[in-house]
Amino acid sequence: MIHNIDPVFDERSEILILGSFPSVKSREQQFFYGHKQNRFWRVMAQVLDCEIPETIEQKRLMLLENHVALWDVIASCEIEGSADASIRNVRPNDLSCILSKAPIRSVYTNGSKAYELYRRYIFPVNGIMARPLPSTSPANAGYSLEKLVEAWSVIRCQ
Repeated sequence: MIHNIDPVFDERSEILILGSFPSVKSREQQFFYGHKQNRFWRVMAQVLDCEIPETIEQKRLMLLENHVALWDVIASCEIEGSADASIRNVRPNDLSCILSKAPIRSVYTNGSKAYELYRRYIFPVNGIMARPLPSTSPANAGYSLEKLVEAWSVIRCQ
């Protein structure tokens, strides 16, 4: 499976958030966090004090207006459906396309799998530490929306 969604960033992006690999719904919609049960957009809207974006353009605009870049750790892999646990034969994304153009000062991962993959494949290349945040996936039932917002609020304290 090849990652076919371009990163969201511009020359003002200071915070980079990385997921693992797009879900089936995200791949269908050609944009990040496309599954309606994924809480990413609701969490980000609360953290950034914005309305919950509905369209891809609104989502992109919310991120860019708040200096947030968004992409994934993996460029291609073998995956069954959307299950991070099934990921194998990973080829990581080259983050230099973002890091060379944007003044990124903090990198965060959405979930432990993205963090694990970042540490294994990307940290050895760029030497930039990432900070893991709890997954916004509906599979992370241990975190309520409120707990996610509290944890993700660290991105505004940078």
